[in-house]
Amino acid sequence: MDHIDKRILLEIQRNGRLQNVELAQKVGLSPSPCLRRVKQLEDDGIIEKYVALLNPQKINLGLTVFARIWLKGQDEKTVNAFVDAIQSMDEVVECQLMAGDCDFFLRIMVADLDAYRKFQIQRLNKISSIQNVKTEIPLQKIKQTTELPLG
Repeated sequence: MDHIDKRILLEIQRNGRLQNVELAQKVGLSPSPCLRRVKQLEDDGIIEKYVALLNPQKINLGLTVFARIWLKGQDEKTVNAFVDAIQSMDEVVECQLMAGDCDFFLRIMVADLDAYRKFQIQRLNKISSIQNVKTEIPLQKIKQTTELPLG
């Protein structure tokens, strides 16, 4: 991957709807070689997919909470039971297996605090492999980006 590929990726991260002609102009290529490079980046799996970023406030998902999860055990059956259960929970928009204090770290998006409490009681706490849940409520979003650093 050279500096032109990185510029293409930077521009696509900023605006995935760029037309090829405009993208080529921004990165200093003619349209045909630019299109070939984008296709190669897609074929190589560097560009996985194109998405639309939604405004959570406008679709009634005004609260993001983080939950640290401790499981009852570290065995494969316990971990897989948790992972399988989380997959069907749309409110969980990110789930990370952790090294350190907790076992998993979740980012959860809901309408408000009441909606989160209902989600925790009726869905999250029903996962039998969970021993403990600690919820963190952010006070202010300082930075959030979907752009990966390309160095």
